[in-house]
Amino acid sequence: MNTRRTSTRPRAPLALPLTTPLTAALAAAVLALAALATLFGTTPARGAVPPAAGWTLQWSDDFNGSANTLPSSANWQIDTGHSYPGGPGNWGTGEIQSYTDSTRNLGLDGNGNLRITPLRDGSGNWTSARIETRRADFKAPAGGVLRVEGRIQMPNVTGSAALGYWPAFWALGSPYRGNYHNWPGIGEFDFMENVNGINSVWATLHCGVNPGGPCKETTGLGASRTCPGASCQSAFHTYRFEWDRSTTPNQLRWYVDDQQFHSVSQNSVDADTWSRMTDHAGYFLLLNVAIGGAFPDAIQGSATPTAATEPGHPMLVDYVAVWARGGGPTDPPTDPPAGSATRYLGSGGTLGAASTSASTATLTSAGGTNHDGAPYQPQTFLASGLNATYNGGATQFDLFVDAGTTVANGQQVRISYDLTGDGSWDRTETYQYFATDPVAGYEHYTQTRGLKSATGSLGNLSNGKVRVEVWNAIGNGSSTLGTGNQSFVRIPFG
Repeated sequence: MNTRRTSTRPRAPLALPLTTPLTAALAAAVLALAALATLFGTTPARGAVPPAAGWTLQWSDDFNGSANTLPSSANWQIDTGHSYPGGPGNWGTGEIQSYTDSTRNLGLDGNGNLRITPLRDGSGNWTSARIETRRADFKAPAGGVLRVEGRIQMPNVTGSAALGYWPAFWALGSPYRGNYHNWPGIGEFDFMENVNGINSVWATLHCGVNPGGPCKETTGLGASRTCPGASCQSAFHTYRFEWDRSTTPNQLRWYVDDQQFHSVSQNSVDADTWSRMTDHAGYFLLLNVAIGGAFPDAIQGSATPTAATEPGHPMLVDYVAVWARGGGPTDPPTDPPAGSATRYLGSGGTLGAASTSASTATLTSAGGTNHDGAPYQPQTFLASGLNATYNGGATQFDLFVDAGTTVANGQQVRISYDLTGDGSWDRTETYQYFATDPVAGYEHYTQTRGLKSATGSLGNLSNGKVRVEVWNAIGNGSSTLGTGNQSFVRIPFG
């Protein structure tokens, strides 16, 4: 759903019967519900996020709340306009709508669903909505499996009235945030896409380079099929993605209503490509309905939307959930190789390429004041005179921190890049704070906490500088930061 696409036409639809025969009474009830959905423009949600036997829930949103209110700001951020600041125009896809935060385009329906509704004004201008999770660390645990799932009804519109509709449920690699020009190397997983009201779901992996490369960009490595039973547009279906690191080679799998219809193996692409899309902090999830653009135009064979395209048909989302199974924690870089890309937090505020003997630094108490996102009397570490080529990856770090027995302390890190050493910070990354437990002993604070904010873009270092600031963001006690050979930052430079 990102900077692309010149997709091929859908392959021949698969005709599949219902997986479970319905009794006459149940069939009548289903038809009655469908009639109500048509009449009132909504379908009741199924309730809470369903349990998944053998899986541990990591994160979810079931979109409960009052009608005509925005989705949870703690879970989601709202994209607006025609692009990210400094990013490709028209979101890199040629889509024509402007995204808004208006509840006319984006809001809860009061029945447990999220609505994303494309609209057209009297001048022919389209608006719609696009949201993305604040978390950007969704990643399969080492030796385990990640499961991402959404129960969604596509916009219930077909034929000429649907031309240009492009609903999607998908994910982008976290390094895309604040850069916007490193696609497709950072990876994109399209769990569900649909265009032009066709009874089909597309699933795609985007990776490598554009155009061409191992993922055949801009099309990607994809597959499509009809929705089981009822059409994609007339009913809710469950779209699931699994990232399996429990098997060698690793596997990516796509499902609709528990029926697998696409997979990509680790050995389908070269090792460097796979590493670039998996060896970063993780992914953030997105939901949107675009209008027009390269994909629907390619499928239609002409420009979309048209005068016949009808506004006002929403995509409904019952829930989005992320589970994990097996393995250990998402693996932080606990034993990095020495070299220019790995910088250790040393004594005297150094950020050296070689580790030294273990030592500590004290992080001043936050004094009960909230310093989330704003360095407060930080411990600062600096490396200068750096010359290196940006490799398109993302910052990684592993900080050894301990708040002893103090309750409710949280440490935070900000990492800044001055690419030319001229005194201006071209890229600044502030990560979510890490709440240490009130038990004496060090814990690992890594980039998997996710970005709180980022400004600017990365590029090559020419006599550049890297600065690391660590402080207590919350709490009433001091904390200890392990230095020397205990804490490091890996910068994305070759």
